[in-house]
Amino acid sequence: MRTTMEEAGKYTKDGTTDFRKNPAIKKETGSWKACPYILGNECCERLAYYGINTNLVNYLKFQLNQTSVAAVSNVTNWSGTCYVTPLLGAFLADAYLGRYWTIATFSIIYVFGMTLLTLSASLHGLKPQCDSQNVCHPTGFQAGIFYMGLYLIALGTGGIKPCVSPFGADQFDDSDETEKKSKSSFFNWFYLSINMGALVASTVLVWIQTNVGWGWGFGIPAAAMAAAVVSFFSGTRLYRNQRPGGSPLTRICQVVVASFRKARVRVPDDKSFLFEFVEGECVVKGSRKLDHTEQLSFFDKAAVETQSDRIKGSIDAWRLCTVTQVEELKSIIRLLPILATGIIFTTVYSQMGTLFVLQGNTMDLHMTSSFQIPPASLSLFDTVSVIFWVPVYDRVIVPFARKFTGHRNGFTQLQRIAVGLVISVFAMLAAGTLELVRLRMVREHDFYELEHVPISVFWQVPQYFVIGCAEVFTFIGQLEFFYEQAPDAMRSLCSALSLATVALGNYLSSLLVNVVTDLSTRHGKAGWIPDNLNYGHLDYFFWLLALLSVLNLGVYLLVAKWYTYKKPVGPSTGATP
Repeated sequence: MRTTMEEAGKYTKDGTTDFRKNPAIKKETGSWKACPYILGNECCERLAYYGINTNLVNYLKFQLNQTSVAAVSNVTNWSGTCYVTPLLGAFLADAYLGRYWTIATFSIIYVFGMTLLTLSASLHGLKPQCDSQNVCHPTGFQAGIFYMGLYLIALGTGGIKPCVSPFGADQFDDSDETEKKSKSSFFNWFYLSINMGALVASTVLVWIQTNVGWGWGFGIPAAAMAAAVVSFFSGTRLYRNQRPGGSPLTRICQVVVASFRKARVRVPDDKSFLFEFVEGECVVKGSRKLDHTEQLSFFDKAAVETQSDRIKGSIDAWRLCTVTQVEELKSIIRLLPILATGIIFTTVYSQMGTLFVLQGNTMDLHMTSSFQIPPASLSLFDTVSVIFWVPVYDRVIVPFARKFTGHRNGFTQLQRIAVGLVISVFAMLAAGTLELVRLRMVREHDFYELEHVPISVFWQVPQYFVIGCAEVFTFIGQLEFFYEQAPDAMRSLCSALSLATVALGNYLSSLLVNVVTDLSTRHGKAGWIPDNLNYGHLDYFFWLLALLSVLNLGVYLLVAKWYTYKKPVGPSTGATP
């Protein structure tokens, strides 16, 4: 039973109970008790997302009658949008709604989008009609309804993605060593729950979409999303909720404006003279104070107090900012180069839902003489890889690495990300090598017009498995890194910025595909990625991504060496139930 406010004894100024000041509240809320509902929500939501994304390229190509290049571009553009909208969700969560209400509100929008998508693939009049040759002829209205549902989903996921992992991490108190240690494990199990949903999507749902119909194939993910909403609300009484700290963009702009206003003001050598509230809580609600760091010293000018900074005794926030506000901006700026180096990795990752599937379409799909596996289902081996590596990393690699590094998590977060970047290079090398072998077989046996070249699609397994291993290091490392290094009141925003790298990676993939197609099809050539890949050179595209990944790794190592960690002052502010 939840402790009443009368029993709690101590409250924060907004009337909510502070679990750090009351052991009974702390015992009854948060930690692993609240996590099953959050992980259940994430598992179902990811099942819904990957139930669409995994096989979307085939829906666009065969149901909406698009070319290979157009289908690949539309998939990556939609996927990219799904990772841009989190910037909106994060802003609302950090500034006004808090993470709980942002997740709840946008989950309902998500369900509406899923429902519309299901209707577009099920109802006569909304569903594209196909002729006797199984060639479909969608009308503009039918395509419009489909895309409306698709982009409502992109909006809905924008309020969930940036909030759900920080919301789960909020359930652990940094001032409690036991809970702090558990928080690192939470990120591993959080990512595992994502891939449990993806596993069902890439196996059961892809098979249903291919062999039963798209109405059922979209309807089941819609039901899963409804289950995600139920799971999330079921844990309401157990959650610890961070208070929104006000608009982070306003605070950032105040520091920038104040700094330029004082461009000619000299920063004192003794940084203790910089402005900060000494007594009471941090001026930013729900945040710890941050200690001064030396880098980006120009912005320190915003914290230099002058005679004109006070108007009738009160402080003008656009002329004088606290050290904590200045350090918030510095933290964001320091994160940007790390964010940028994640773009190429997500470009590599995005190939699983596009070019890997098209490559698989050209290969022998038989598991037995009578059963063919849908090529999009091969992504299950990425999921299996993640499910395998997460517990191995958490229970084997971390304790082993801890003996040598002395770090409580085995590796620093930046080291963990770097390992994943190295592994991703080998994924592209594996994909390129397979395509090289496949095209050699096409040339030697004149298989140019053969729909399925006699080479088993299961030769794609290594490239999927290697990407899954890279995810465990890079994506989970990024989740933890951006949560820990984000200012307390900007954690949703920083989570959204990390997700924006996935958007940019998808957009970069779309750009590369279109640029490569334009350049390689000149003078009447088939190009690297024609509709019939037997005439193309998809291997060249994979070699290009491998080269870009190597260059990106070099840049990342330089950026990581330069990075300065934030310096919080005092214990975690925690959250309120």
